[in-house]
Amino acid sequence: MALENIIKTAKGEEKADLVIKNAQIVNVLSEEIYKADVAIKDAIIAGVGSGYVGEKEIDAAGKYISPSFIDGHVHIESSMLLPSEFAKMVVPSGTTTVVADPHEISNVIGLHGISFMREASKDLPLDVYMMLPSCVPASPYETSGFELNSYDLSMLIDSPWVLGIAEMMNFPGVINLDSEVLSKIKLGLDKRKRIDGHAPYLSNKDLCAYVAAGVSSDHECTIPDEAIEKLRLGMYIMIREGSAAKDLDALIPVLKECPTRKCIFVTDDRYPWALKEHINEMVARVVKNGVLPVKAVQMASLNTAEYFGLKNLGAIAPGYKADMLLLDNLEDFKPQLVIKNGEVVAQNGEMVVDIKEKTLSSLRGTVNIRWLDKDDLKIKAESANVKAIEVTSGLLVTKAVEAKVNIEDGYAVSNIDDDVLKILVIERHKASGNIGKGFVKGFGLKSGAIASTVAHDSHNMIVIGTNDDDMLKAIKELVKSQGGKVIVNNGEVVAKLELPIAGLMSEQSSSEVIQKAKELKQGEKVIGCSLDEPFMTMAFLSLSVIPELKLTDKGLMDVMTGKFTNLFTNGNL
Repeated sequence: MALENIIKTAKGEEKADLVIKNAQIVNVLSEEIYKADVAIKDAIIAGVGSGYVGEKEIDAAGKYISPSFIDGHVHIESSMLLPSEFAKMVVPSGTTTVVADPHEISNVIGLHGISFMREASKDLPLDVYMMLPSCVPASPYETSGFELNSYDLSMLIDSPWVLGIAEMMNFPGVINLDSEVLSKIKLGLDKRKRIDGHAPYLSNKDLCAYVAAGVSSDHECTIPDEAIEKLRLGMYIMIREGSAAKDLDALIPVLKECPTRKCIFVTDDRYPWALKEHINEMVARVVKNGVLPVKAVQMASLNTAEYFGLKNLGAIAPGYKADMLLLDNLEDFKPQLVIKNGEVVAQNGEMVVDIKEKTLSSLRGTVNIRWLDKDDLKIKAESANVKAIEVTSGLLVTKAVEAKVNIEDGYAVSNIDDDVLKILVIERHKASGNIGKGFVKGFGLKSGAIASTVAHDSHNMIVIGTNDDDMLKAIKELVKSQGGKVIVNNGEVVAKLELPIAGLMSEQSSSEVIQKAKELKQGEKVIGCSLDEPFMTMAFLSLSVIPELKLTDKGLMDVMTGKFTNLFTNGNL
């Protein structure tokens, strides 16, 4: 980039590389929309005005030019796609920058996982910045493949592609002055980088302590009052719409009634079929519900860029990066053109540039469990009354409820009639033999079993089933493929998606992954599952930092007390 050339282009003395003419500029800086041309030189916006001439010109014919969109918090691994395939899905929808937290793969293979994701994210028509995982493991109540301390993170914190410390899920560690937790926060603050938060339901003085420590955002707000309290204390609110956690609709009143300059959009965890419409769909939905279009675009671009300190990104103005969208209207926000670094990379929902396949370093096998037989899966009954995990579709928060199980030969088994199913979490990193055992309510299975090596955040193997035979078969299938998702019914594999990259991602194309995912959806119906996204819901049942009741490889966890709890209640919950 020659600065002199950009200045000359801005003055109209030199031809631009590209000029978008006759456009309606969605100006997120001044919060207005007006007619102008946009001149681009060396991937930078040189001028916004009239009379510019370009080597190439595009007549917008009165259509809208907006900054392209930024996803402020996403786990690419949750898409089950490599970053190149992820880019092919989200770029045509208008997302050209993401801030990724690679804590999924880090929990499995540590720093090697971050390096793998960084290499896999290079040379894409998608800028992938990263936040360094703060909680590997998420808590001491589960077994992860690796542990990352502040010294480990210090080796990467100065990298320009690292924007800070990722979601600080261990909020009890922050407010209780855990030295290792605080050392990670200090590492980020000392480098003047952001500390992202993760603090569902945290309030009052404990929330003040969390914010005072330097944590500056949260993506776990599920109700307006929670979001408003955090806004009042200076936090950025990351409004999330993922495949399992869907908070956008609940928080729209906040966007209509409160100042929105500290609100940004994130997806967190999404399946591949939910990526074709991405941040743009969130923008469209809030506009449909009464938020001004320029405000909605601002939340999807400038607000996010400013929060993370991404200078000269997120607006249509001289000196800003030429990442832009040409939109037919300000209703559906489906881009006619996506411009990245001053070049058209997608048109009418399809990529128009090739993403070259690259050779990535191979990863070792990561599904390592002790040999199991059916006896290992049994739960010796102390009574028929158990403390069960109750799930709600679309929410990561669970409830602790009392339920009745059946007893056969002295062992507690699933009570299918009352939708109380056995759940197991099997440690899969070190072959320790740890198996957490419990019961879950809300999945609706009538037969068979489902299992996965995607189980946040330590990603041990998780299995839910109506009987031990099918559960054991599912376990063996995941060992064979070194990870994945599987449905078994009456001893037969109904559907399977192999995820051999750290037990989290596929080596296949997005279309192939989506096809196998469709087969899983069909299989869910075969066994009677009543949840919309059972695999995504199941994946969070082992996350011991989200209330109320969770199951890890070490046992049944009462998140509210921070202690393990007995499975059997003897009639007293």
